[in-house]
Amino acid sequence: MVRDDQSEERYDGSMSTVTNIGSLIERRSGFRGGRPVVAGTSVSVQRIAGSYKLGLSPEEIAENFGHLSLAQVHAALAYYHSNREEIEGYLCDEDAADAQERQRADSDASS
Repeated sequence: MVRDDQSEERYDGSMSTVTNIGSLIERRSGFRGGRPVVAGTSVSVQRIAGSYKLGLSPEEIAENFGHLSLAQVHAALAYYHSNREEIEGYLCDEDAADAQERQRADSDASS
């Protein structure tokens, strides 16, 4: 039995909080260009996806960020896998910006 207050009565009579998984990822206009972030944080889905692509496990990602729960990391990864083209595009944009910055720094150092 699910209630409006997001509590659920379990078979053993105890109460547990049920989290709507859709509430874990959000977009805020004017923040991070409207890109998806973990709700209530400034951590972007693309940042979590980047860590995942580097080979970190969800547990390691949660531990590295410190303030993210494992559920939040899994929600971000679910968003990434469901919207791979979008997030890969952001990652490519980030790589291109990093490459431009390195070129600029190299040219400044050689001047």
